[in-house]
Amino acid sequence: MTTEWGAPLLARFPADPRDPLRAWDASDEYLLGHLAQREVPLSGAVVVLGDRWGALVTALAEHRPTQITDSHLAQEATRANLARNGVEPGAVRLLTTQDPPPARIDVLLVRVPKSLALLEDQLLKLAPAVHEGTVVVGTGMVKEIHTSTLELFERLLGPTRTSPARKKARLIFCTPDPALRRPAARWPLAYRLPDDAGPVAGRTVVNHAGVFCADRLDIGTRFFLRHLPGPGARRVVDLGCGNGVVGTAVALADPDAEVLFTDESFQAVASAEATYRANGGPGRAEFRVGDGLAGVPDGSVDLVLNNPPFHSHQATTDATAWRMFTGARRVLAPGGELWVVGNRHLGYHVKLRRLFGNCRLVASDPKFVVLRAVRK
Repeated sequence: MTTEWGAPLLARFPADPRDPLRAWDASDEYLLGHLAQREVPLSGAVVVLGDRWGALVTALAEHRPTQITDSHLAQEATRANLARNGVEPGAVRLLTTQDPPPARIDVLLVRVPKSLALLEDQLLKLAPAVHEGTVVVGTGMVKEIHTSTLELFERLLGPTRTSPARKKARLIFCTPDPALRRPAARWPLAYRLPDDAGPVAGRTVVNHAGVFCADRLDIGTRFFLRHLPGPGARRVVDLGCGNGVVGTAVALADPDAEVLFTDESFQAVASAEATYRANGGPGRAEFRVGDGLAGVPDGSVDLVLNNPPFHSHQATTDATAWRMFTGARRVLAPGGELWVVGNRHLGYHVKLRRLFGNCRLVASDPKFVVLRAVRK
């Protein structure tokens, strides 16, 4: 990526030379170009919210910015990109969406997330640190910035306008109003699960902002909950756990099971732990933010439950699902099982047969399938 601060070498995480997707896009370039050409003062406390793969903080490292992200993969990509470009350790402060926010912000740069709820939650948390002199600039692709996005900036920070589009990207300019009366935070959100939610029917689920289907139970998970394997597995992983409702269902049905909840989202893992605790947490559980099953010993698991995503931000890709499946095969003990729910059209059965040598259809409806593969 070429910028006024140089041409940093950037990669996504985990780095894969076969991956055609870049670690930056036109919205990152537009923001950095604006900062340079308009001579925006980058003094004081610079905070970058939602930097996808560390492109922004790597380019701006000399200004010692703070990055705030919900993504473990984005944080690891940032570490790798900073090292790749010879940035001294500690030049960029790395925070998660679950960490206490900075006390003062002089420049706030926002990479608009896919989730409007996550943007709302984070702007509310950061608003007390913003003052009338704070420079606030957002960026995103045109298809990511909606009227509701602009209304959110205006409602939570102050008067807002947008730039002309450039390479299908747009900037957001916001003038902070310290006298603005802001609404109370509404996250995390808790609600009662419906009666057709299998072993967790009527139970409580807790969601932090930004978690998939945070205000309702998504139909894929609802279908999965009605077709989970019976008790008996001692070591279980809820892989890509989201709000943890699947792993909690297993724990409630079999208190002897030891359940690992893992996700790359800090918000998701916090939600999973809150859901588990809200329902009594009857067994042994571990909650881990990480890169899939990294760090889980080979052959140490009896059952992996997975509802894999098929998007990486705005890009449609099966790379995440494939990495989850290969990780599951590695950690499963002989005879261990991977259970997957997914949209019928995604064809996960083909990948599972190629990887495991077998795949059985457990249940299906017009939209979803539940598949089972056994580690030989």
